Amino acid sequence: MSAAPIRKIAVNTGGGDAPGLNAVIRAVVLSARSRGWEVLGIRQGYDGLMGDGTGILDLDENAVRGITHTGGTILGTSNRGNPFQIDNGRGGTEDRSSQVAERFRELELDALVAIGGDGSLSIARDLHERFGLPVVGVPKTIDNDLAATEYTFGFDTAVATATDAIDKLHPTAQSHQRVMVVELMGRYAGWIALYAGVAGTADVVLVPEVPFRLEKVCEKIVEREARGRHFSIVVVAEGAAPLGGKMVVEKTQEPGREVKLGGIGQWVGQEITRLTGKETRFLALGHLQRGGQPSAFDRLLSLRFGAAAVRSVEARDFGTMVALQANQICSVPLEEATRRIRTIPLDSDVLQTARDLGTCLGD
Repeated sequence: MSAAPIRKIAVNTGGGDAPGLNAVIRAVVLSARSRGWEVLGIRQGYDGLMGDGTGILDLDENAVRGITHTGGTILGTSNRGNPFQIDNGRGGTEDRSSQVAERFRELELDALVAIGGDGSLSIARDLHERFGLPVVGVPKTIDNDLAATEYTFGFDTAVATATDAIDKLHPTAQSHQRVMVVELMGRYAGWIALYAGVAGTADVVLVPEVPFRLEKVCEKIVEREARGRHFSIVVVAEGAAPLGGKMVVEKTQEPGREVKLGGIGQWVGQEITRLTGKETRFLALGHLQRGGQPSAFDRLLSLRFGAAAVRSVEARDFGTMVALQANQICSVPLEEATRRIRTIPLDSDVLQTARDLGTCLGD
């Protein structure tokens, strides 16, 4: 007996926003509508399936017109909305995942296209495994740290934004003969810091994968001073840590959320001043890395991912995530996609390039 035809699907965006989200949504809607399917948008991650019904909206061709080049997400997003760990207001969490599954079935949905990073896709995986919800994931994170795909959309734009900022710091650092320390996003994986640091010709790049020693960082700065280069650019991923030390935490963990990192760049700057006497300034680029129009690469990747997700739904290839491998879109199990974080290999040619160029990695 053949499966019932697909008539209605939903799409949501979860976790931190990233350039390219709207392009994915547009590709999902147009690809699905061309097959005669109805498309619903779920607002604020999974929150729209746990509210009063106002978190659901119809998405047609008019709803997604002209959004490919725009940043953010027309559906909104949330990094607090894990239905398996909802803050109960008493310092703990409660599991409301069954409410999500029930609402999904009430809406008579045939599939969910879940766009997110490892946290949001882990939720999608658990909903598929526990309740049998037909889910297809789309990888989204500016950190580029999902193991089953070579690139995630948003990463290229974030690197371009960070590189532009580093470029702009060079003349002011040189004019004032200062050390400029730039903190970039990257909790467990330093892809943004490495790519932007090398592209922006930073003198020091510190990433989570390579524990650093301050004396090595300062040696680089002093060595530049001796050569008449009286300024330096230091790029630090937020998750970088000194050898034998821990990540710097800005805010303690809240229910259903990861601990908030921040401050490593400022600490590194203060230590450089203490150990070398050099005047230092610190900048945390923060959420600027998430904003702006997606690059051409991210737009195209987003559109490819969105269209491929609909093809996976059509093939009833559920419990999977679309991925980029060898520049081709493929499908991988969500279990594989969320099993581990994709960190920078220590034999990475980009790391080796940095070393060959004389960039200090702190080790």
